[in-house]
Amino acid sequence: MAGTSHGHTPAAWTGVIIAFIGFCVSGAFTVMAMPLGFWAGIVVIAIGGIVGLGMRAAGLGQPKQKAPRTQTQS
Repeated sequence: MAGTSHGHTPAAWTGVIIAFIGFCVSGAFTVMAMPLGFWAGIVVIAIGGIVGLGMRAAGLGQPKQKAPRTQTQS
């Protein structure tokens, strides 16, 4: 995978960073035994996914590539 640009886009980085922040928030509130903060972190994780998909739809993600055509032998 090192030879491809898989995941090296603004959409991927932004979505992962937001989700990571949500993970950290959720983990901290789990240790503090505060369920409301835990669920707020889960919501932030979901927002990270939505933002990443939205940015990809806006053209900031990796462009879709067509699948290579396979040839059949006769």
